[in-house]
Amino acid sequence: MNILQEFDTIAAIATPLGMGGVGVIRISGEKAFEIIEKIFTNTNFEPRKFNHGWIVDNEIKIDECLVLPFFAPNSYTGENVVEIQCHGGINVVKNILNLVLKNGARMAEKGEFTKRAFLNKRLDLSQAEAVADIIHSKTSNFATVSVKNLSGVLKEKINEIRNEIFEVLSRITAGIDFPEDVAEPEYSYLIEKFEYIINQIDKVLSNANTSNILRQGVSVAIVGKPNVGKSSLFNALLSLDRAIVTDIAGTTRDVLKETLDLGIPVTLVDTAGIRGINENENKVEAIGIEYSKQSLNEADLVLFVYDSTQGIQKEDKEIFDLVKDKNHIVIANKCDICTKRDTDTVYISALTGEGVQELKQTLTQKVCDIEPENLDFVTNSRQQACLSRARASLDQALLASNIQELQDLISIDVKASLLALDELTGELITDDILDNIFDHFCIGK
Repeated sequence: MNILQEFDTIAAIATPLGMGGVGVIRISGEKAFEIIEKIFTNTNFEPRKFNHGWIVDNEIKIDECLVLPFFAPNSYTGENVVEIQCHGGINVVKNILNLVLKNGARMAEKGEFTKRAFLNKRLDLSQAEAVADIIHSKTSNFATVSVKNLSGVLKEKINEIRNEIFEVLSRITAGIDFPEDVAEPEYSYLIEKFEYIINQIDKVLSNANTSNILRQGVSVAIVGKPNVGKSSLFNALLSLDRAIVTDIAGTTRDVLKETLDLGIPVTLVDTAGIRGINENENKVEAIGIEYSKQSLNEADLVLFVYDSTQGIQKEDKEIFDLVKDKNHIVIANKCDICTKRDTDTVYISALTGEGVQELKQTLTQKVCDIEPENLDFVTNSRQQACLSRARASLDQALLASNIQELQDLISIDVKASLLALDELTGELITDDILDNIFDHFCIGK
């Protein structure tokens, strides 16, 4: 985007296209009110009050609408913003958007409304990224924690750490620049402060793995020999008939994937039954078996399934040898027709549903038992990289303080840690990083 485009008046549809009760078109920029006055019949706008009227094109009525005005700087973007609430439906929403574009707006790019909110200091970068997290959240847990980021919890924590670093840098700088008036801080003070700040950064980074699991989810592969009930279990966990189930060995030929919400997004993978087979006899099934082994190797957790009516046989043991060194759960299916039970095994009946709910609980605990109310915030990979760089710089400053290095040299590492945190919050950011962040947004947000 060039510099002139930054100040254009932009417009986009802010609701999903399709049949619905209401559609929303959002306009933001200097000409927002000029545009709406050309196409709306009731233009006596007051802040935070809806106006009822008609959108018209050369006196031809397009739709009966409500228009909500926001006057700068009290809007989402910090600019003049107008939201048109019309009847839902693809054609009417598109017709109004085209009318807005014809009268002086241009089509917004991905995430451009939120980008303007960031550029106009309505949000810091961590809050802007939280907007994207809320939009794309696959589970209610992740949405709950992302709202905390949007409210500024992560921003406040980073600012606390930044203020601590800035205080140390100010004392070092004062001692260097005004040696006759201000003494350089004691090295014991620097060591104590650096250790404290590093500890605070470590506390933020300590939930990085949990954050990544909440955001990206985990992969869970269901494996076993043919006809032990893998596809039936797949369907039972999803509560829908997604996979074809028959009593014919080798029914599943390809890998099936679906997302299961267990508080974290779980990609459930149904695989072809693993067995020894002559590739020349059944090339398709042989390929499916290779896909199964690949899915097994790539999975974060493996559900190893066997037929409890038959017990663990030679073929089951050969498959378990592939599984035993990975994070796994042993599952005995068809427990409704088998009474013998072993420890360290989850017994289920994919046919009747017996034990499936208990399996879901075990699965959740095995992967990551997360209580979103116990998390103050989440971090993404970009934020974690910034924090890691800040920590590495402070490690160098701590090492230099321990050997009583010149404090003007120590200040270089302290400044580097500040710059890393400024990149996290967006105080210091490049256009490439901004474009990469907001390119993941939808148009209209």
